[in-house]
Amino acid sequence: MRIDLLTAVPELLTSPFEYSIIKRARDKGLVEIHIHNLHDYSNDKYKSVDDYPFSGGGGMVLTIEPIERVIEKLKKEREYDEIIYTSPDGEVFNQKMANQLSCQGNLIILCGHYKGIDQRIRDHLITREISIGDYVLTGGEMAAAVMADAIVRLIPGAISDEVSALTDSFQDNILAPPLYTRPAIYKGWKVPDILLSGNDKQIENWKLEKAIERTKLLRPDLLKDIED
Repeated sequence: MRIDLLTAVPELLTSPFEYSIIKRARDKGLVEIHIHNLHDYSNDKYKSVDDYPFSGGGGMVLTIEPIERVIEKLKKEREYDEIIYTSPDGEVFNQKMANQLSCQGNLIILCGHYKGIDQRIRDHLITREISIGDYVLTGGEMAAAVMADAIVRLIPGAISDEVSALTDSFQDNILAPPLYTRPAIYKGWKVPDILLSGNDKQIENWKLEKAIERTKLLRPDLLKDIED
């Protein structure tokens, strides 16, 4: 898989991909992540990538030329499955979407910034708009990092224990059950006896029961999605 990230502030994206699971996936050759500085594609002598909106009002807008240039350059080099724009008014990112995108070959993620981007980019080049929640960030860089992390960890081989990824919260629209580790007793706080019983069938039934209980308590909307 290859992920190309387009940003006006590349410094914000350096650290998230240099550690932990994503770094190991990159080192294994499972994923390539390339960060493109939009300022490098500006013909303006100041290398600016933003301007005032025609409609007036506060804030600046990312201009069309640098974005179109880098996207067209990348598209000439390879085919892309999706060209994603991080936008607060996009479809809300979830585990199902992460699963789908992890099966793709090449992705472009354009990080929104300032008040947004020229609408013509959205109309003619973007294939999908995605939000990580109903709130506004200073820029889409953190949203892009969140999406890339969720996607890359699902690539086979990225996590040594692949079963771990398949049992994460939201994979089956239910939250994960409570987790415990050693010691079995700490300051009188005990691990549930069932988890120490060695009875695999009973343990799995307990985990499912607790997972459903937690989902009903914390995210009942997820169970409604299953029923629908």
